[in-house]
Amino acid sequence: MAIKVYKPTTPARRHTSVLMSDDVTTSKPHKRLIVSGKNMAGRNNQGKITVRHQGGGSRKKVRVIDYKRDKFDIPATVATIEYDPNRNSRIALLNYADGEKRYIIAPVDLKVGDKILSSQKLIELKVGNTMPLEVVPPGMFVYNVEMTPGKGGQLARSAGNNISLMGIDSGNAQLKMPSGEVRLVSEKCLATIGSVSNPDFKNIRWGKAGRLRRKGVRPTVRGKAMNPVDHPHGGGEGSNPIGLKNPKTPWGKPALGVKTRKHGKKSDDLIISRRNTKKRKKK
Repeated sequence: MAIKVYKPTTPARRHTSVLMSDDVTTSKPHKRLIVSGKNMAGRNNQGKITVRHQGGGSRKKVRVIDYKRDKFDIPATVATIEYDPNRNSRIALLNYADGEKRYIIAPVDLKVGDKILSSQKLIELKVGNTMPLEVVPPGMFVYNVEMTPGKGGQLARSAGNNISLMGIDSGNAQLKMPSGEVRLVSEKCLATIGSVSNPDFKNIRWGKAGRLRRKGVRPTVRGKAMNPVDHPHGGGEGSNPIGLKNPKTPWGKPALGVKTRKHGKKSDDLIISRRNTKKRKKK
């Protein structure tokens, strides 16, 4: 998979690149595995904006993804590798031996015609195979990892991500997350061997605002450009600094590098080592 860089024929094209779709084998999704999705534009059930800068975007159908991989010991053949507008990784259509079809998140190096399997016991350590963490050898890369047995994969599902299994101890598996955090999950949780496909997604240069608008990302206004009534950074004649010791959110809370995790969460006991954070330089 390669990235195409355009010639600078316009100011926007000068900083634009796109990801080639050489790995995609079809442009038509399986009709029985797509549903209509509603764009909430960052609003909750009360109509209040809870996530800013969202809205608009291209219309798209939601692909039903099998995160649980609970068809155990039934072999499946990869029918297609497809583009999914709802995620940055590729998806694969599986044809099971009993006739059922399901979508999964495709790993790197998965190809049409490959045979994959999901099982609750040790099977071949092959890319795309799913099994409990207790039978996976330490040091293996896995993705689509469950946090609770039977709930479905929740960890490492975006393009290029993987989790390193460090070991098994007292019924728990030690996982090194993409962020560098080391945490515990039950050894009964299922995980898929390999890394998520489309690792070059992070190298795309979007080039112009219009491409992000089609993704549903709306413009962001700097706090410095606002009035004091709208933002703590606002006000002043001409171009001024924020006038504060530390930056703040529009609601007056500390921003940029401040820990937002709540204290006393039950999962604190499952985190062995915190994620890698960059220390801010003292002036």
